[in-house]
Amino acid sequence: MKILFLTDNFVPEVNAPSTRTYEHCREWVKQGVDVTVITSAPNFPKGKVFKGYKNRWKQTEVIDGIKVIRVWTYITANEGFLKRTLDYISFAVASFLAGLWVNTDLIIATSPQFFTVLSGRYLGFIKQKPWVMEVRDLWPESIKTVGAINDNSILRYLEYVEKRCYKSAHQIITVTESFKKVLIDKGIQKDKIHVIKNGADLNLFQPKEKDDTLIKTLGLEGKQILGYIGTHGMAHKLDFLLDCAKALEHTAYHFLFIGAGAEKNNLLKKIEQENISNVTMLDNVSKKEIVNYLSILDVALVNLKKDNLFKTVIPSKIFENAAMGIPILIGVDGEARELVEFYGVGVYYEPENQKKFLIALQRLNDSKNKDYHASGGKRLAREYDRKKLALKMLRILSAD
Repeated sequence: MKILFLTDNFVPEVNAPSTRTYEHCREWVKQGVDVTVITSAPNFPKGKVFKGYKNRWKQTEVIDGIKVIRVWTYITANEGFLKRTLDYISFAVASFLAGLWVNTDLIIATSPQFFTVLSGRYLGFIKQKPWVMEVRDLWPESIKTVGAINDNSILRYLEYVEKRCYKSAHQIITVTESFKKVLIDKGIQKDKIHVIKNGADLNLFQPKEKDDTLIKTLGLEGKQILGYIGTHGMAHKLDFLLDCAKALEHTAYHFLFIGAGAEKNNLLKKIEQENISNVTMLDNVSKKEIVNYLSILDVALVNLKKDNLFKTVIPSKIFENAAMGIPILIGVDGEARELVEFYGVGVYYEPENQKKFLIALQRLNDSKNKDYHASGGKRLAREYDRKKLALKMLRILSAD
């Protein structure tokens, strides 16, 4: 079986779409599948091409048996709606042209970069091959939610095109049950929609002793460390977490943020303007380094803007933190909250409600609950082992 996978992000980038695609494709190769990934030169989130790569028409490499074709794109930082849209469109065009020359049995295109999905759809049509749409985000609804675009004729046209993609796809893979329900409500055929949630690589993410050297390097000895590791975007409402940090400024709590994104500069300005002293902000680190940073956390923070749309999502960082036995403080309602509470891996607080945040933190730090949360994390990790999920997805792809 030959699979062509289109994704705007891929390793060595460390965001959730890159990690999921790489870990799935790696397992498929182990099962004897011929996998080709078309992606861009690694540059997320700062819009700077990683060392050892160039942004040129075509460059090819092999990563863990996966043939990777990198194509030229208009590269920009993960900020500014118009520039990012040009980035996405350029990848769609370049991936389509490169994909014409790849021999394949099946095409997979993954969102949330919606234009990548269009590339997959048109490649399927031209090559007369089945194509699979992986829905990682309800786009364009999500960009409307964060205020990146108003409800206008352009948005309605994109919603029309989105629905055409759903209908033409041979199979649809969603990352939450809520997404599946939304698509069914849109009139999409139920039996072609399958749910493969996110998970964690258990060879990498597992409980480990705190890295005392790292704690000392960061100057956080004796602190209760609350950590947010991930994209600093419009949807994540991290200014709310800074307000919570301010409220806890004269306590042992210290907030550690690692990552980059469209809102990071605004967050840094807020810290400076309000002189918030119990926050450390770092840039992205490699996947292997992330494990060391996670090990020093007393509490993992999962936070999103308060909006009904986000009741349908499950942030991927839940799985990695749970696998390492780190208690989770979650400000995301809906399916994510249900998952956290079902496995007992953390405590929920109402999004953007500081009073509820502080109460939930107090509950989470009750020493009697720590072993309980760690035990729940082990159960969740076993259930959402990325290897298992990759094999489940391969069975779906191979069904026809």
